[in-house]
Amino acid sequence: MSGTGPDLRGRLTDGLYGLGWGAVKKLPEPVAAALFRTLADQVWKRRGTSVLRLESNLARVVPGADAARLAELSRAGMRSYMRYWMESFRLPTWSDRRIKDSIHVRDARRLTEGLDAGRGVVLALPHLGNWDLAGAWVTTDLKVPFTTVAERLDPESLYDRFVAYRQGLGMEVLPHSGGSAFGTLARRLRSGGLVCLVADRDLSASGVEVSFFGDTARMPAGPALLAQQTGALLLPVTLWYDGTPVMQARVHPPVAEPETGTRAEKTSAMTQALADAFATGIAEHPEDWHMLQRLWLSDLEPRGGTA
Repeated sequence: MSGTGPDLRGRLTDGLYGLGWGAVKKLPEPVAAALFRTLADQVWKRRGTSVLRLESNLARVVPGADAARLAELSRAGMRSYMRYWMESFRLPTWSDRRIKDSIHVRDARRLTEGLDAGRGVVLALPHLGNWDLAGAWVTTDLKVPFTTVAERLDPESLYDRFVAYRQGLGMEVLPHSGGSAFGTLARRLRSGGLVCLVADRDLSASGVEVSFFGDTARMPAGPALLAQQTGALLLPVTLWYDGTPVMQARVHPPVAEPETGTRAEKTSAMTQALADAFATGIAEHPEDWHMLQRLWLSDLEPRGGTA
């Protein structure tokens, strides 16, 4: 009986996501938008763990913010996060034209020129805005398939839903765990393909330590290692909402591989450059950074005392 609770919660979670993809996309858009804003405000008012963690993270991003400003930002953050889910539940029904009209990408030439050169490109993004919409734009407007990875979820049926959803948008999805993803990604890049990775939180505990908003965080080494091993172009991307139905995106200048140093030193420098690019976008649009988990090492490490 000890496993019944988590198992039941898993089935309920899977069922709720299934309901979202099945029902939300059928609602009139103004109704869906109003519903998710209401949900965001209700979650925010409960001041649960995720909201408190979001505020704690935002306090590092906006260090001069008082409690009222942090509360304002966290409320806007929950609305942004729920907009992500509302759009994601509806994305499978959007036409190619609707997807194209829902995102404006600045400096997209950095991506297209890299692909046209046959070099292979790694796009690295933080948890900003709606990265699934950005991916859908790549596959529908640019007509470029790409490969990504997905974190294993519990229950497995929920992971399968996410994989099917993203595959339906034209993405090749590999499991984050299992050890074979890196090799597959490298092969795609060596053949001139595109790889897209959300890369502002390390899931392996073997990532690279970076300075991020004045403290140490750990970010995945994968994007930098892939670029080094395959010669692919490494491009940071940031996303944000601007109060309109159109999401904004920017493709940042490429992260160059240092000319000297060991592989570890090069990986560290390149990952730090990614972190710096991410920080630029997050600082400009903190309410669109959907980081509801612990990130900085000082938040992850046990603290002394009983407080």
